Amino acid sequence: MVGNLNHIIDQVVKDKGIDRDILIEALESAVLSAANKKFRNTRDLEAHYNEEIGEVEVFEFVTVVDEVVDSYKEIDIEEAREVDPDVEVGDSLGMMMEAGSFSRIAAQTAKQVIIQKVREAEREGVYNEFKDRVGEVVNGIVRRYERGDLIVDLGRAEALLPNREQVPRENYRQSDRVRAYISEVKMSAKGPQIILSRTHPGLLISLFKSEVPEIAEGIVEIKNAVREPGSRAKIAVESHDIDVDPVGACVGMRGSRVQNVVTELRGERIDIIPWTPDPARFACAALAPAEVSRVYIDDEAEAMEIIVPDDQLSLAIGKKGQNVRLAAKLINWKIDIKSESRAQEEEQEESVVAEEQNEETDSPETVVEEVADAVTEVEEPEVTDVENDEDGEQPEK
Repeated sequence: MVGNLNHIIDQVVKDKGIDRDILIEALESAVLSAANKKFRNTRDLEAHYNEEIGEVEVFEFVTVVDEVVDSYKEIDIEEAREVDPDVEVGDSLGMMMEAGSFSRIAAQTAKQVIIQKVREAEREGVYNEFKDRVGEVVNGIVRRYERGDLIVDLGRAEALLPNREQVPRENYRQSDRVRAYISEVKMSAKGPQIILSRTHPGLLISLFKSEVPEIAEGIVEIKNAVREPGSRAKIAVESHDIDVDPVGACVGMRGSRVQNVVTELRGERIDIIPWTPDPARFACAALAPAEVSRVYIDDEAEAMEIIVPDDQLSLAIGKKGQNVRLAAKLINWKIDIKSESRAQEEEQEESVVAEEQNEETDSPETVVEEVADAVTEVEEPEVTDVENDEDGEQPEK
């Protein structure tokens, strides 16, 4: 309680980045807690920080009365006027207490409260700093592994790179530098928790933004990006300037820009696709380098059937279906790929079925039955035998 605290407060504010008012409030709360513990909460106390002398002063408030009943909370009018001659009965009189009267235990309590308040303020400051940085790419230093999760030092705070957000076959050692995407920031009981990711498509988008000035300036827009981390990725780009080629801007001179992104992603293959509002054309581009023969679209179901040459089928599907799977995610449509020969076989099968159905409806047996039915429906004509009489005249009918 003795000594100028202004220097200490300024140093803590500078080192911890805590707001000065929050720290002063923590000091006042700590001293008040110590004073209440000392006097067992029997008195009405308040603590205020004095900027001029750099000390926290504690004041005891008592009510001025004619006759004292509770000596801890009341004071006689005559005794009160010795402190303040203008005081009247019913007024609340505040008197500063001697700080030296606090015990050693009370001072220790004050220290603990200060540490707790400083820690809470520091956690709040970290949370406020990072909560608006979701979607950014940050650089950190690997500190340790905890059950497969990676603890990364970001400077002011430690972040978590969970095992599920790590790229397969990527290994890190202590003190290695790692670049990751901030996917989530949340406040937990242990303080702010910053979740990083190396598998999020946002990492790919952020890396291209940092490498391609046209994207950062808004001339080229990334419409969508999909990944199978550590293996392959596809990114769709569109140019808002007819003089700027979006794919060329992302590739860079001799592939320098895209190569920097590939290097950061540890060799992940990246396909850059020109975006178009026509889903058929977009699908054809998304399946590159495979060539497409025909496309049949079902707009209602958002599905399409794509026919490719026989020698392009494996290339269009990709290893374990990777190429077509990424293309479907990129355009957000269902894709069914067939080879030319398979499509022709299905067309022939459909034509045979159609012919069989036509033959069943127009077969000779069916025609005979229809004719027979028609004949039975016609009434047979009445036949009258006519005989000539002796004179050769026909009788009257």
